[in-house]
Parts: sequence; structure tokens; C-alpha cells
Amino acid sequence: MAGRAAARAASDPDRDPFEYAIVRVVPRVERGERLNAGVVLFCRPRRYLRARVYLDEPRLRALDPGVDPEQVRVHLEAIERIARGDADAGPIAQLSAAERFHWLVAPSSTIIQPSDVHPGLCSDPETELEHLFATLVG
Repeated sequence: MAGRAAARAASDPDRDPFEYAIVRVVPRVERGERLNAGVVLFCRPRRYLRARVYLDEPRLRALDPGVDPEQVRVHLEAIERIARGDADAGPIAQLSAAERFHWLVAPSSTIIQPSDVHPGLCSDPETELEHLFATLVG
């Protein structure tokens, strides 16, 4: 699939390949119920890596009334900080953008889980991130 995105990018020089994953909250892993809470987008040609997150507390509490939303929010905000490469976000945030992206989207069995990685083409990664966030999380 990524090969097709690269071939299309060659025919449209204004668009570059990107990859994204949905950030999901799975409050009770054993039940498998999840809530989309963010998007991580990486566009290597534009040196762009960002994440946008939002925690819908009423929906989270519907899945698990006992969950602490503040604890979940702290972890979601850490994803945004690591994606940006904030100096105070720990050692992972100091890695290259590609390494940070792959760390952020690595499979996990914790309360915060990424989806599979999906490819695409865009002319503006920030606009694409906002579009994906509105479509998949909003």
C-alpha cells in the first residue's frame, strides 16, 4: 500500500506520502471496547510529526465508570508532547521524528493503544491532521 502512495506522489509533486495512526483508549482491555481519542501523523518529506488528542469523558465513563479520566488525559497529552519533540517530554522525545513516530505507533496492550498505521497523500500535513482528527475523533 505504501508503494502505491509513493507512485501517486511521483505523479502529483504537490502531495507527499504520510502515515497516520488513531490513538485509542481501551479502559478495560479484557472487554476490547475502545474510544478514538487522537491521531498521530508523520510526513517524512515535510519533516512533520504531530499528534492531536481529545478525551471525551462522558463516553469514557460509559465504557468504564471507574476509570480516572485525569490519568488517561496525562498519557494522551504525553503523546502530543513526544510527537512535537518537547525538550521536557523525556528521552523518547529526543529521538528523530521517524523513531518517535514508530515508538508512538508500536502495538501496546495498555489503556492507550494505537491503531494500525495507514498511508495517504497530502499537500499540507497540518490540514490533513485536522481533517483526520475531525473525521475519526471529533
